[in-house]
Amino acid sequence: MKKKIMFSSIGAVVLVVAAFFLFGGSKKGDDAALPRVKVTKGNIIDKALAVGTIEPENEISVKSKVSGAVSRIFADAGTFVRAGQPLLEVRPDPTPLELAEAKRNLQLAQVDLDNAAKDKVRQETLVAKHLISDKDYEDFQRHYEQSELTVSLNHERLQLLESGRVRIGGVEIESIVKAPIDGFVLKKTVEVGDPVTPLTTYQEGTVLMKMANMDRLLFKGTVDEIDVGRMKEGMPAEIKVGALPTDKVTGTLTKISLKAEKKENATVFPIEIAIPRASNSVLRAGYSANASVIIRHKDSVLVIPERVVTFRNDSAFVRIPLGEGKDEERYVKTGLSDAITIEVAEGLKEGDEVLEKPVKKIE
Repeated sequence: MKKKIMFSSIGAVVLVVAAFFLFGGSKKGDDAALPRVKVTKGNIIDKALAVGTIEPENEISVKSKVSGAVSRIFADAGTFVRAGQPLLEVRPDPTPLELAEAKRNLQLAQVDLDNAAKDKVRQETLVAKHLISDKDYEDFQRHYEQSELTVSLNHERLQLLESGRVRIGGVEIESIVKAPIDGFVLKKTVEVGDPVTPLTTYQEGTVLMKMANMDRLLFKGTVDEIDVGRMKEGMPAEIKVGALPTDKVTGTLTKISLKAEKKENATVFPIEIAIPRASNSVLRAGYSANASVIIRHKDSVLVIPERVVTFRNDSAFVRIPLGEGKDEERYVKTGLSDAITIEVAEGLKEGDEVLEKPVKKIE
């Protein structure tokens, strides 16, 4: 009986001691187990993210002023050409009716000129004998000159339809389309034999090629409406090109749209970032990229991870270890943040230790 009582007493003591360590000493153990981070000096950059693509500043559509069909192509996509260099040739391809009308108009104009030439001798005789007024003779002269111009015009039109080349007033007009600028051919939209509609005042004409000067590039993208209010033109930007992950591309914010756009149920604002000519990067039109517009930055300031800071009633607090499992909550004044690291303006000094927040257990 005494042995049973003794064993029962020993068991009760063991349970009490175990309960003390499990419950009474749990707080001290938890505090001692919490990781610590040191207050260090670092750089903080506040950025606004934009998503977009690399595009030429000016992309030109090359068109023809002559109708017909493509007969030769001198430059392919990706070729660099100088202004005035031939790109392609358009062979005139008039319909039988157009060709017949051109020949008929030339014949009619020639008949009118021949009649005017015959009448010229008679008009000169009459004016010499003062049988007609000077005004009548001047009217005749004007009609004669107009007849000559009409013949020349119809002859040039017929020549252009038949050969695709004509010289007017010392200027060579031909059906060879030349490069309007120095730049690269980005895209060729026609092949040999394709029909060509000319550019006129009442029709847009067929786009033959797309050209651009690749020395002047832009990042064109969009930013969230939350960030656009903090941005202004002239801010520097860092651009990450998906196809060139190791290259560093920089630029300057040059344009912020005044009008928002709806994109996937979000409100965004278009922006443009000018990219200076990159010596180490070969940028191509259409590259997808992300741009970080640098809004503010601070160098060599006291920083801690933002995750250890507790924000309450517009104030910031951290927990400082005091030793022997004890800690205290301390008010700190924070500054610039990049959502990962935050500046400590007051309340801590370099080398101080701050406790991590305890991990909440999911019950």
